Amino acid sequence: MEKKLLGQGLIKYVSGVILVGLMLFLPAGTLHFPNGWLFMGLLFLPMLGAGFVMYFKNPDLLRRRLNAREKEGEQKLVLAGSALMFLAAFVLAGLNFRFQWTAMPRWLVILGAAVFLLSYALYAEVLRENAYLSRTVEVQENQKVIDTGLYGIVRHPMYAVTVWLFLSMALVLGSLPSLIVMLIYPALLIRRILNEEKVLEEGLPGYREYEKKVKWRLIPFIW
Repeated sequence: MEKKLLGQGLIKYVSGVILVGLMLFLPAGTLHFPNGWLFMGLLFLPMLGAGFVMYFKNPDLLRRRLNAREKEGEQKLVLAGSALMFLAAFVLAGLNFRFQWTAMPRWLVILGAAVFLLSYALYAEVLRENAYLSRTVEVQENQKVIDTGLYGIVRHPMYAVTVWLFLSMALVLGSLPSLIVMLIYPALLIRRILNEEKVLEEGLPGYREYEKKVKWRLIPFIW
């Protein structure tokens, strides 16, 4: 097995745990933030398992996702906006807990956790279906159009899943201010998708035919 890839993955994983922990618990002013711990567990435990599955089953996919660097200028702006959105949402969640600005009922937090886990499972299914998935907008060597499974329903199932994934984060954290901030995500996503489709139309053989076959980008019968 590739020890370098394993080490790289573990370093990024631990760095992510520390970074998200700081963004949540520092604003909260305490480690006694139950929703924060619930979110950390729901996010990072499945992520660790998925990382090991990719490492053993598809190391090339793991390598691409770890080493991805966005080249498209417009996509860099979208990613920067997304990073600011997450920063604001996590910090507001901590502050919301600290100052008790708003409170969500327990059933809504549980519903959020269920939606989060279901979205995570669907995300894993998308990764299984499409070995060419990258964190960046690009056409890879020998890439083919995937039109089966979830890709037979919408053109961008990964993005569709992340809408539910990210919105449910705010519910798990019990933070209405975070939910309001996360509502920015669909707008950023639309911009990313429109630019990505231009890249795929120009560089991926068969993609224009796929667009005619699968009409909906994100939500069936809507868009």
